[in-house]
Amino acid sequence: MPIYLGVLLAFMFMLISASVRVLREYERGVVFRLGRFVGVKGPGLFLLIPFIDKMVKVSLRVVAMDVPPQDVITRDNVSIKVNAVLYFRVVNPEGAIISVEDFLFATSQIAQTTLRSTVGEHELDQLLSDRERINQQLASIIDARTDPWGVKVSAVEVKDVDLPPEMRRALARQAESERERRAKVIHAEGELQASEKLAAAARVLGAEPTAIQLRYLSTLSEISSEQTHTIVFPLPLDMLGAFAAREEKS
Repeated sequence: MPIYLGVLLAFMFMLISASVRVLREYERGVVFRLGRFVGVKGPGLFLLIPFIDKMVKVSLRVVAMDVPPQDVITRDNVSIKVNAVLYFRVVNPEGAIISVEDFLFATSQIAQTTLRSTVGEHELDQLLSDRERINQQLASIIDARTDPWGVKVSAVEVKDVDLPPEMRRALARQAESERERRAKVIHAEGELQASEKLAAAARVLGAEPTAIQLRYLSTLSEISSEQTHTIVFPLPLDMLGAFAAREEKS
């Protein structure tokens, strides 16, 4: 009798352990009864019919998936390698299990093909300078294709663009030429502003002869502080005119 009781207790324990399920807050269970979908369970504690109900667990957390490097030829015929990272999550557990065999693998394949086709529609300069718009375009296309599977794509980020060595050298030369052009433009603008200021100063000095004399005196005061040089300073004759006139009156 005790042996039968022990076997019965072991069988009851097996039944309870097979029927009781506990899922975390970010998990859901897609339940099938004799192969037919009956509902989505969780989170928390719930019961299944032993040996009849089967459950497939699905996580609702955001998945960060690396998209492997893809060989792409841009619209201006430049061969590059591009990789990206894809952020998505399951919003419909039923669709993620029933509509597609492996939603992770399927999402990865869609991301790779979309990355190749979308990047190939742009020129290299657009890919390097307008990456934010390309990221939004990739996310929109991939999300539209994975929506029937219950997968929501939140973002796609292009990480690296691997250029051929000759293209890198060409871009370096282009950047150097651009820096030289900007330096010459800034220098020319400075010369223009300086010439305008000098022209304005010349007009003021031309209108006021006394201002020229004051400028001479100011310059003489500045250079007289140097004790190590002999300086010959021309004295304008009009400055002596006042002294000559005074001498004649006296």
